[in-house]
Amino acid sequence: MSGHISFRDVTKRFAVRDRASRRRTEFTAVRGVDLDVERGEFLVLVGPSGCGKSTLLDLLGGLTEPSEGRVLLDGAPITGPGLDRGVVFQQYALLPWRTAQGNVEFGLEAAGVPRRERPGRAREFLDLVGLAGFEDRHPHQLSGGMRQRVAIARSLAYDPAVLLMDEPFAALDAQTRESLQDELLRIWRRTGKTVVFITHSIDEAVYLGQRVAVLTSRPGRVKEVVGIELGDRADGVDLRSSAEFARYRHRIWELLHDEVSRAQRQEKEVAPV
Repeated sequence: MSGHISFRDVTKRFAVRDRASRRRTEFTAVRGVDLDVERGEFLVLVGPSGCGKSTLLDLLGGLTEPSEGRVLLDGAPITGPGLDRGVVFQQYALLPWRTAQGNVEFGLEAAGVPRRERPGRAREFLDLVGLAGFEDRHPHQLSGGMRQRVAIARSLAYDPAVLLMDEPFAALDAQTRESLQDELLRIWRRTGKTVVFITHSIDEAVYLGQRVAVLTSRPGRVKEVVGIELGDRADGVDLRSSAEFARYRHRIWELLHDEVSRAQRQEKEVAPV
């Protein structure tokens, strides 16, 4: 399994309508993005609202194509969605009429896994995310954190090389969020997936990422990529209270501060068609 990602001078434009003149024009979400994500790396994207973080994830997911440049996975251009990439969103997108196991099996069914193999594999990945014993629960019988675990299990079960995560813990309370951060790191170490993770939380970015890519305000570009050296998050030390954690947090906030101010001035300048 591989999973090396490359953005090569990627620009993405969308059609918009100017609010004042009502004329149709173009909106540049990201411009000239160059970024590599190594196989098995955990990379976090941060940036002000509207800077194009989700656009980059959509490009990786094959949901849209670059206006200029190329997005490559293992050297091949991404031209559409594929089973080599799993996606986890902020909203769980579970089927309410299916159990936890049924939701994971649905993903396996879509991936063409033979029927006889689906139950065992679904149970395996529910166990991986800490939901052994909850296979028969429906989404409404699960907490928000448990529902997100099901969504992660569903994305992992068909063994994608890359896991794309768009603010998956944003809607959760602080305690559940920190617990799932630890769970995600454990899963990442065990599976060796390449992870690209979007967040608005600097603390979450520093805690999870091996590297944190800071984007500029619109149009989004890579301002700087910060390497995070905090040792093994699994050794039980409270890293969030450490001086090193505070130093990384401050560095990323310094990079973001001017971009956030600029983004606030840009708000409401354009509206989608």
